[in-house]
Amino acid sequence: MNSDELKEILDLHKKWLNIEEGGKRADLRRADLQGADLQGADLRRADLQGADLRRADLQGADLRRAYLQGAKGINKYLICPLLILLDQPDPIRAYKLVDEENEGPFNGGIKYEIGKKYAVEDADSDEYEECGSGINVATLDWCIKEWKEGYRILVVEFTAKDIACIPITSDGKFRLHRCKVVGEKDLAEIGLKA
Repeated sequence: MNSDELKEILDLHKKWLNIEEGGKRADLRRADLQGADLQGADLRRADLQGADLRRADLQGADLRRAYLQGAKGINKYLICPLLILLDQPDPIRAYKLVDEENEGPFNGGIKYEIGKKYAVEDADSDEYEECGSGINVATLDWCIKEWKEGYRILVVEFTAKDIACIPITSDGKFRLHRCKVVGEKDLAEIGLKA
């Protein structure tokens, strides 16, 4: 694929992301993108399954929710800052968004209470799966973006060994096998309540 063809695909994809007329989601399945300049490209939700990305410049590229299954040459350490968690000393803290029922707002199932420990031994460890089974926790900015009236933001504590998966294209969310709920964020302190 030459650079003009790639630019056209990326331009149409940008229109698709912005819900503009004539837009089309980028389909780069099995594309040979070796050495391509994708620096700063907005590839959110693009289909890159099986694409060859060896030596592609992905610096600053937005790959959130991109389909990367089977893609070759991805250096996850260049595109996933949350991997820093794997090198942290114990304990590590993150945040758990819960709804009015104290359950995760998207899949529910577990009622979270301060002071209690939770475990999901069969948590999904597929780093190409954005959302999967396990205890889904996140950065504070992710929780704030997804927060709705009635929701709470809990503080959880875990170790690096408790991390089931940090998805390569994470926008701040990752999965744990186990954690302990150690507190709750003051919503007024972070600008969600007056």
